[in-house]
Amino acid sequence: MGDFPILSLMLLVPLVAAIACLFLQAQTARKVALAATLIDFALGVLLWANFDIGGAQWQFQERQAIFSSFSYALGIDGIALLLIMLSVFLMPVCIGASWTSVNKRVGEYMAAFLLMETLMIGVFAAQDLFLFYIFFEAGLIPMYLIIGIWGGDNRIYASYKFFLYTLLGSVVMLIAMLWMANEAGTTDIPTLMAYDFAPGVQTWLWLAFFASFAVKMPMWPVHTWLPDAHVQAPTAGSVILAGVLLKMGGYGFIRFSLPMFPEASAQFAPLVFTLSMLAVVITSLIALVQNDMKKLIAYSSVAHMAIVTLGLFAFNVQGLEGSVIVMLSHGLVSGALFLCVGVIYDRLHTREIARYGGLSINMPRYALFFLLFTMASIGLPGTSGFVGEFLSLAGIYQVSSWVALVGTTGIILGAAYMLYLYRRVAFGEQRNADAAAMPDLTLREYLMMIPLGLAVLWMGVYPESFLAPMRADIAALDARLARARPTWEPKLVMGKAQPAAHEKASHAEGAH
Repeated sequence: MGDFPILSLMLLVPLVAAIACLFLQAQTARKVALAATLIDFALGVLLWANFDIGGAQWQFQERQAIFSSFSYALGIDGIALLLIMLSVFLMPVCIGASWTSVNKRVGEYMAAFLLMETLMIGVFAAQDLFLFYIFFEAGLIPMYLIIGIWGGDNRIYASYKFFLYTLLGSVVMLIAMLWMANEAGTTDIPTLMAYDFAPGVQTWLWLAFFASFAVKMPMWPVHTWLPDAHVQAPTAGSVILAGVLLKMGGYGFIRFSLPMFPEASAQFAPLVFTLSMLAVVITSLIALVQNDMKKLIAYSSVAHMAIVTLGLFAFNVQGLEGSVIVMLSHGLVSGALFLCVGVIYDRLHTREIARYGGLSINMPRYALFFLLFTMASIGLPGTSGFVGEFLSLAGIYQVSSWVALVGTTGIILGAAYMLYLYRRVAFGEQRNADAAAMPDLTLREYLMMIPLGLAVLWMGVYPESFLAPMRADIAALDARLARARPTWEPKLVMGKAQPAAHEKASHAEGAH
């Protein structure tokens, strides 16, 4: 690739298309938006093809100083590469999902989505602290508009709640960033990742970043904006919200909280474990009693993201790798599930589970895709969900068998609510004539479902494609965390149990 500024080009293509869409007619705007997202996807494939696995940690770097303390600096490692690929892969699907369902102010709608794409790629590619912050925060604006203008009946409430929750968390983070830039004398993220802040200060900085990332993830109990936002957002809005925006919180933990504040991360790991364990159980039980399909999948998102936070704070390679794979898998699977809801919502205009039933009779192909994504959400071996959850829980098990036990109940409850949803929608007798008369998937819907289905299976059957690019980065992060790694409960060694500290002491006294 040489010095070709591919990341800048990936930021520029959707941005230019977004401006163009504002001045175009509905059908032209749709075509321009689709073309722009497909070009960006092609550039993403090029990026992955030229990414040198085992090469330098930061690749495709670009740097242009703007002010003394602020520079336009881009560059990616393997983790950022995978998240950028997820973003550019889901974006054409979102445009396809809105092709017929969005009919008012189509130009503005497409512009909002294209702007969102620029900002999402920016978050994962930024190498300057404040550039990251600008992309991270600006991403709220198009999503707020998408929910607030093209959403459901209660959209204004949902969009305000989304905006205020995510904004309030991030104001504290900005103050922490200003302090860090002043203290370290640089805003360069790779430099800051290796900078040692004093342990006493780390505590406060970690909490400031946590305030922002926990809301974005979202972690229990600051997750309540998510079900509202999902239920009110249009289908494509839900896909991109679940698929990419929630991953920014996890990316923040990997890029900032863990490497920059390792001691504080170890200090607060029990807090993260407690919140995540509560989230896994509580939100799964809430999902079990939902009558609204979108709300059910939204609560399942909180439960899945809790497994991500558990894995991240396990302080070992399996936990970290598992977390990234769960993020990628959840991006594909929950996006696909929201798409499945959108397909039948477009036909019947209701999300009430009770209104459907027996869809496998009149929509067998739809029922097949829905089954695949339901199984991936549960974590069936051979789908993407299994790989990430298995790795995460293996990492957590090394830390604490109790935390792993509670985390695993999330998978069991996940099977319960997802299979219960599937049984009520696809099986049983056809109670409603209007639901029984719905036609099966159209060509446009096939073109959205098939790539997602293939990606889910590829990730489940050959996860090495996704583990290889990030292996070196996870190893570097693990090495950085090694000095702060907490000593957890005693573990079983092959053959015999390790005595706990008080037993050792009594043995020593016995010997005397």
